[in-house]
Amino acid sequence: MDLSRFDLPRYLSMLPLFQEMRAEELQRLAQGSRLRQFARGEDVFRTGEPCEEFHVTVSGQVKLFAISPAGQEKIIELVGPGSTFAEALMFMERPYIINAQALTDTLMLSVSREAVLREIHNDPQFSMRMLAGLSRRLHGLVNDVQAYSLHSGVERVIGYLVRDLPEDGGETAASVLLPVSKASIASRLSMTPEYFSKVLRELEDKGLIEVDKREIRIPDPQRLTRYPLR
Repeated sequence: MDLSRFDLPRYLSMLPLFQEMRAEELQRLAQGSRLRQFARGEDVFRTGEPCEEFHVTVSGQVKLFAISPAGQEKIIELVGPGSTFAEALMFMERPYIINAQALTDTLMLSVSREAVLREIHNDPQFSMRMLAGLSRRLHGLVNDVQAYSLHSGVERVIGYLVRDLPEDGGETAASVLLPVSKASIASRLSMTPEYFSKVLRELEDKGLIEVDKREIRIPDPQRLTRYPLR
């Protein structure tokens, strides 16, 4: 991709955080932003590095993860296109406390703290939109903790598969393409890759899903959703 032809102000205007901003405000933010390309497996940042900007995944997939004292990796979040991360740390002026790595070839937009603070000073409503975004992420993480604590492994996998499907989809067949490896998704769901594969096999044996590499076909989403209750 020719990054010199990427329309930064226009892209920023399509993000929920910046949708209500005027053209001149978007232009200032764009001047305080940078675009970078990361190859699969390349680090975006590491624990302990200074956090002076927040990030938006334009295309690709980024994993946020921590390493335990025993050297085990735990994926905290998988960040896809249009999603932001590291806003809270940027405001706290603290180093990164987790790691970020590109799971696929990724285009990343990073917006500097200075540019954000300037717009907050000019328009207090901008800070309210940022707070709303942070609240949504916190709510999502709380829901994840509850799911890990209260739901079985089967329920977690089903919840992951149907999370983006319409709630009123009825019995319309659906297809889900796993954005990253099964091992990465297993870590995200706090289970081993072996157990994740076992659950997929169980659901497939029951006729609830059809697995073709990374594509998961769901003949009847409603039946799949009801499965743990039977």
